Amino acid sequence: MGSTGSIGTQALEVIASHSDEFEVYAISANNSVDLLIEQARKYKPEIVAIANPDHYITLKNALSDLPVKVFAGQDAICQMVEMESVDMVLASMVGFAGLKPTIHAIKAGKALALANKETLVVAGELVTALANQYKVPVLPVDSEHSAVFQSLVGESFESIEKIILTASGGPFRNFTKAQLSTVTKEQALKHPNWDMGAKITIDSASMMNKGFEVIEAKWLFGVPYSKIDVVVHPQSIIHSMVQYYDGAIKAQLGVPDMKLPIQYAFSYPKRLPSEWERISFDKLTELTFQKPDMDLFPNLRLAYRAIEEGGSMPCVLNAANEVCVAAFLHDRMGFLQMSQVIEKTMDKLPVVKNPTLDDYFEIDKESRIVAESFI
Repeated sequence: MGSTGSIGTQALEVIASHSDEFEVYAISANNSVDLLIEQARKYKPEIVAIANPDHYITLKNALSDLPVKVFAGQDAICQMVEMESVDMVLASMVGFAGLKPTIHAIKAGKALALANKETLVVAGELVTALANQYKVPVLPVDSEHSAVFQSLVGESFESIEKIILTASGGPFRNFTKAQLSTVTKEQALKHPNWDMGAKITIDSASMMNKGFEVIEAKWLFGVPYSKIDVVVHPQSIIHSMVQYYDGAIKAQLGVPDMKLPIQYAFSYPKRLPSEWERISFDKLTELTFQKPDMDLFPNLRLAYRAIEEGGSMPCVLNAANEVCVAAFLHDRMGFLQMSQVIEKTMDKLPVVKNPTLDDYFEIDKESRIVAESFI
C-alpha cells in the first residue's frame, strides 16, 4: 500500500534485488497514476489499485494489454490486502488514510511491515490489541524503530530501562525563533540526511515526526512513554538505541538508507546480503548528540502530552498536524504557526477514552474542522 511513495519505491527495489525471496502480488497508490502504471509494467503484479477513482479509466486503459486486475477506491485496497496469495502487507501509505486498510490486513492474518506511522499514532491501542488477537507480527520499517527492534533481538522486554530514539534535528536545529518565523516550505523540504516525501520531511523539520515515533515506540515495544527519550544526532549514523537495566546500551548503526530497514522487515528473522554503501569509520570523524529543544520545537512536547492524555488525543494531534502541514505547503500559514494551531485544537477537543474505530473516524473529522477554523 503506497507503492509510489518514497518507502514504496525503495521497497520495490529491495524486492527486485531479491527476486528469489520475494514477489510483488499487488500494488496501490492514492493519486500518482503515471508512476503506478510504470511500476505495474515493470514488476507485473497480479493486482493494481488506485485509491482515487477519478484515475481508474486512465489506469485500466494503460494496462489493458497486461494480464492484471485493476481496481479503484478505498474499499478495493481493503480487499486487496485480504487476498489469499498475500503473505505480507507493506503499509506505506501516508497519513490517516492508512488506518482502515491496515486493520483489514491484520484481521486477514497478514504479516505487517509498518511504515505508516499514523496508524499507531492515531489508534495504537486498537491496532496492537488486534495484532495480538489475530497473532499478526508487526515489523517496524521506520529506521528508528527498526534500530530498536534489531537491538532487542535476543533480549527480554523486561530488561529495557530506556529506549533512546535519535533525531537528525532536521534542517533548522540551530535556528533561532526569529529565523524559524521566516522559514519557507522550500527550506523545510531540504532534509540534510534523508530523501523522503513532502509530508514526512515537513514533520521532520518541525520535530513532529519524532513525536510520532515516541508514540509508535510505546505501542510497538510495550514500554511507557516515560521510558522513551529523544536525542538529536545530526549525523544520522546511530539510528536508535536501547539501554538495559544493567547499564548496557545496544545501538544499530548504518548509513542513512531506508532500504536496510525495509529489507530487514521483509526477511526477518533472516538477514539478506546487499550491495548498499557501508559506513567507513576512517572517514567518520565525529558523532555528536544534543538534547532536543522543546521550546523551539513544541511539537515534540505536544506528542508527549498526547500520549500522556491518551484515548483520542493522539488522533487529534495527528489530524491537526495533517491539516497544518497541508496549509504550510500551500503557503497558507507560517512554520511556527503549525504548532500553535495543533495545540489550540488539542486544547479545544475533549479526550474520549477507549475510542472505537468509528470513534476515530469521527474524531479525525472533527479535529480537521477545528484546526482549519483556527487557520
